[in-house]
Amino acid sequence: MADRPEVPPLRQLLGEDTPSNWGKWGPADELGSLNYLDAAQVLRGVQHVHTGETFTLQIQMGYPKPPGDPLWPGRTPIERKNVVDESSWTRGEARQIPGGMHYADDTAFLYLQGSTQYDALGHVWYDGKIWNGYDAENTVGGMKKASVLPIGEKGVVGRGVLIDIARHRDKDVLDKGETFDHQDLLAAAESQGVTIEPRDILLIRTGWIGWWYRTTPKEFFHHYCEPGLTYSRELVEWFQRMEIPNLVTDTIGNEVSAEPATGVALPLHSALMRNLGVAFTEICWLDDLAAACAADSRWTFLYTAAPLKVVEGTGAPVNPVVIR
Repeated sequence: MADRPEVPPLRQLLGEDTPSNWGKWGPADELGSLNYLDAAQVLRGVQHVHTGETFTLQIQMGYPKPPGDPLWPGRTPIERKNVVDESSWTRGEARQIPGGMHYADDTAFLYLQGSTQYDALGHVWYDGKIWNGYDAENTVGGMKKASVLPIGEKGVVGRGVLIDIARHRDKDVLDKGETFDHQDLLAAAESQGVTIEPRDILLIRTGWIGWWYRTTPKEFFHHYCEPGLTYSRELVEWFQRMEIPNLVTDTIGNEVSAEPATGVALPLHSALMRNLGVAFTEICWLDDLAAACAADSRWTFLYTAAPLKVVEGTGAPVNPVVIR
């Protein structure tokens, strides 16, 4: 059997002339394609609210039953514990409060990307440069540039469109490693009777996170390779041409885990996030929203989100709210 060809570096896969938005919003920019979401885009999104239904897209943190929380391999679930509760008074350890009020308080240790979350634009890089050309040394000890904080400060509001690839392919969940591209997105949109428009916040359902709760971690992580978008120059050019500000999916990595032809891991994190400034939102719960959209054939809505304002954070939890 012939040896597998050596995995090429990202610079070689993407090309020296890879599409880039560096400098488009000035040398100090840390928001990237979220700059497209101006007041006009907010008002455009509001026009797609018809019934007032709301859907929250965050998974539960600290899911109490098996299989627990879906996480990227190597991350651990939230560790929450009470530091004050009624037992503190039972043991005589808590101070007496005038009037007799008792209370509970707790702490948590968590991976900031250990739930539904936004990546900071500086979360990934190659060749020593993060988003907008900032030196990767800015990541040491904390994200000095392109952290999640600017995203949290701005907030994300605009017209969202849901493309249900799983439903389009007549599946509850896509297979491990199953791929699709922008042409597949356009075909699915056509079958749904919706058009992906410039500056849309793009939500894609694969059924992957829903499957996590129906299977076991052993099966989920066996030969682990998530389904998702796969890299091509044409796809990246389409994202740039369409001025897509935000990619939102129900997978942990927002793209197929390894590019099938070359084995390069997560190349769209670099091609879209690092180079175009597209914000990535991962591990979203989309099954309920998709069911509602399919029931009345309305696939557009107002999408709103704001990750926690974590200073120098590489990412932060978020609970997006969709209003239909």
